[in-house]
Amino acid sequence: MIPKSTNIPVCIGIIMDGNRRWAKEHKLLTLEGHRRGMDNVEPIVLAARDFGIQHIVVYAFSTENWNRSTREVSYLINLFEEMLPAYLTRLVKEGVRIRFVGQRERFSSKLQSVMQHAERNTSIEQKITLWICLSYGGRADIVQAAQSLAAEDEEITEESLNHHLWTTNFSGSMPDPDLIIRTGGEHRLSNFLLWQGAYSELFFPQQYWPAFTKEHLKEILKDFARRERRMGK
Repeated sequence: MIPKSTNIPVCIGIIMDGNRRWAKEHKLLTLEGHRRGMDNVEPIVLAARDFGIQHIVVYAFSTENWNRSTREVSYLINLFEEMLPAYLTRLVKEGVRIRFVGQRERFSSKLQSVMQHAERNTSIEQKITLWICLSYGGRADIVQAAQSLAAEDEEITEESLNHHLWTTNFSGSMPDPDLIIRTGGEHRLSNFLLWQGAYSELFFPQQYWPAFTKEHLKEILKDFARRERRMGK
């Protein structure tokens, strides 16, 4: 366990990258990597809960992912519809509050119903909140917030724009992530939490997402605790 005296982040974000490369290295069908990646969300969320983290944000499907092949997009949507109901039920029983962020209207009515049910049936007294980004993009989030402000003829300030982001349209808004992890060794944010991650500490472990473990998360938290966060000061 992380020592109690350690500076534990309130919120962490994860770009779950490397599913397809992991599958290729293991001589599996490329799409199978996505299933293995989804299987890995639960143990990492529970590990974060056990370490005392209050919020975890996972990048499950970006606005740009719609541009992948029809076969891959269909597979991912079917995977969400197949696995999310039982998966979310288990997480709620483990003390996880569920929230979805993004363009949920782009998904089937069946999947939208799954999202609404999970959010509605999650107690506010849970130990950790899991924010699942589906059809999410940082640029799209900022644009829709600005459009909302313009429609309301409201002055555009950092505070007012922040209040119209997808991540603040809930009771108990998502805190800005203290750190963002991108697995798979790539060093970029790929349109993830561009506004919210302005002062996040960044970590780029080499492990592909299906191979990322509780121990890898623990080492990142230790490194985070040693960093001096000046927040521009």
